[in-house]
Amino acid sequence: MSEEIKKKERKPVNVGRIVGLIIAFLLFLIITNPAIIPFLPAEVKESIQGTWSRIFGDVSKISKTFKFDFATLFQIIAIILLMVTISTIVVFIADRLKPKSSKAKSFLTLLKSAISYITFIVGFFWCLAAMGVNVSTIFASVGILTLVVGFGAQSLVEDLITGIFLVFEDQFNVGDIIEVGGYRGTVESIGIRTTAIKDVGGNIKLINNSDLRNILNRSAIDSVAVTAVSVSYGTDIEKLEEVFETLLPAIKEKYPDVFLEDPKYLGVQALGESGVELKVIGKVNEKDIFSAARLLNREIKIGFDKAGIEIPFNQVVVHQAKM
Repeated sequence: MSEEIKKKERKPVNVGRIVGLIIAFLLFLIITNPAIIPFLPAEVKESIQGTWSRIFGDVSKISKTFKFDFATLFQIIAIILLMVTISTIVVFIADRLKPKSSKAKSFLTLLKSAISYITFIVGFFWCLAAMGVNVSTIFASVGILTLVVGFGAQSLVEDLITGIFLVFEDQFNVGDIIEVGGYRGTVESIGIRTTAIKDVGGNIKLINNSDLRNILNRSAIDSVAVTAVSVSYGTDIEKLEEVFETLLPAIKEKYPDVFLEDPKYLGVQALGESGVELKVIGKVNEKDIFSAARLLNREIKIGFDKAGIEIPFNQVVVHQAKM
C-alpha cells in the first residue's frame, strides 16, 4: 500500500476522534447544566436540572468549573484575534527591516520565532481567565518552575536559553557557514527552539539549539581554496614561476568578487610518478571555497596552454610479443 493511501486512511481517524471528543465534552456540559442551553424554556431547564440533582446530586457544579456563554465565546475570539494581529504586525515589521549586520539578522529571526510562542502563551492563559479559571491560583499553588516541568518543557527552556546565548555571544549568525555534527551548511535562521541550516544542495536541517555543540564556524575567518596542478619533468620551473607572476594577479582581476587577494604560488608540492606537482592557493570567503578552486583549475589550464606548458597525463605502454 502506498504512503499516500496510508495517509488518507489515517487522517479521517484522527480528525473524527478530535471532533468526537469535542462533541462529547459539549454534550457533557449541556446534560450536567441545561441552563446553558439558550433555546429551552426556563421550566424545562429547571425540570432537567432537578432530575439530575435527585439522581446524581448537584452536578451543576461540574459546569461551574468553566464560565462559558456567548459573551465568553466572543471574548475568547477577540483575544485570539488580538494575539494573531500582534504576531502578524511584529513579523511584518521584522520582514521589512533590512539589517546590514549578521548579528542583527540573527536577532530578527530569534524575535520572529519568540513572538509566536509569547503570543500563544499569553493568549492561552488569557482565554483561561476569560473562562473563569483562576490563573493566579494555578501559578501560586503549582509554581512557575513546577508548571514548566509538568508540561515537559525542560528541553524548550534549554533551547530558549541556548538560542539567546548563541545570538548575544556571537558564536555564529545568520548567513554564516558552520559545521555541526558532520553537517555543513549556511545558517538560515536562529529560532527560539531550533536553528535552520541549509546545505549546498538546498536541503534545510533543523537542529534543536540545545544540540548545537562543537560548532565549527567557517565564516569566522577567511578561507583558503587550494588546488594542485602537475607539469612534466621537462618543464623549466623558473620560467613557469615567471608565468605565475602574471597569471595569478590576472585571475584576481578577472574574479574580484571571488578572490580577496591575488592567489599565491606556494612551490613544488611533490615529485609525482608522471610529473611535478605544484600547489596554488587563493584566499576567499567560505561560501566561495569550492567555486574558487574550480576557477583556479580553469584559469591555470588556460594560462599553461597559452604558455606552452605541458600538463602530463598517465600513459600506458603496451608491448606486443613477436610470434
